[in-house]
Amino acid sequence: MNFIDRSCNEFVEKLSSKSAVPGGGGASALVGAVGIALGNMVGNLTVGKKKYADVEADIHELMDKATALQLELLRLVDEDAVVFEPLSKAYGIPKDDPTRELIMEDALKLACTVPMDIMRLCARAIELHDEFAKKGSVLALSDAGVGAILCKAALQGASLNVYINTQSMVDNKYAGSIEAEADAIIGKYSVMADEIFNSVTGRLRKR
Repeated sequence: MNFIDRSCNEFVEKLSSKSAVPGGGGASALVGAVGIALGNMVGNLTVGKKKYADVEADIHELMDKATALQLELLRLVDEDAVVFEPLSKAYGIPKDDPTRELIMEDALKLACTVPMDIMRLCARAIELHDEFAKKGSVLALSDAGVGAILCKAALQGASLNVYINTQSMVDNKYAGSIEAEADAIIGKYSVMADEIFNSVTGRLRKR
């Protein structure tokens, strides 16, 4: 499956169709990639400027990390569709088939892997945006704020794709551990993204 090489129009059209993929997970990964790309935009508008010479090395390091996250999130747009496929097939197994429960359980666990990775990556992206907002060019300050909020949306969106699978799991201990990690990420990084947004807003507004 290859969605990331399609045009924006093609991707959105496919997303709006009745096709199971791409869905909320793939969309969240793409939004996260767009969000951290804005961090790189801040970096590129900062490096080479005399005013920011003292933080240039820091900005380059942030950009290297942001690029790695951006590429990984783009990869997960397609990977989310791959891990959903076994679950899609499992739903088609007759309910009286004795193998259905085990196959379904394995498929549910697999389907959680990519959304969890998206959440973890978006958490790291939000941390980078905190640095971009503090050290980057003031001319691109709004972009750091937009990027942080997009990464928050991607993080929260991915979490819903975790919870929709954990609720159907038989292995409550496993489901609980996944949900606990997801809850912790949301609890910490949604707050951080909001703090970045509020800080940026305060610095941008006239009064």
